[in-house]
Amino acid sequence: MSDDAGDTDSCLTDATRPPRADGPPYADCVLCREPTEYPESYKGITLCPVCEWQEAQRTACSG
Repeated sequence: MSDDAGDTDSCLTDATRPPRADGPPYADCVLCREPTEYPESYKGITLCPVCEWQEAQRTACSG
């Protein structure tokens, strides 16, 4: 797992991201149903950039 700060964090997650799509059709976000950046053929949970960011904020370590 790559860490931009270069330090180790006690709140590591092993979240795997789906592969980015080269073009349409895109998968729908499982929360808001907006198009995501991921291929429609991906099997699993896909989030749009907004929901992905909100989920990251919600699950981030508080320190």
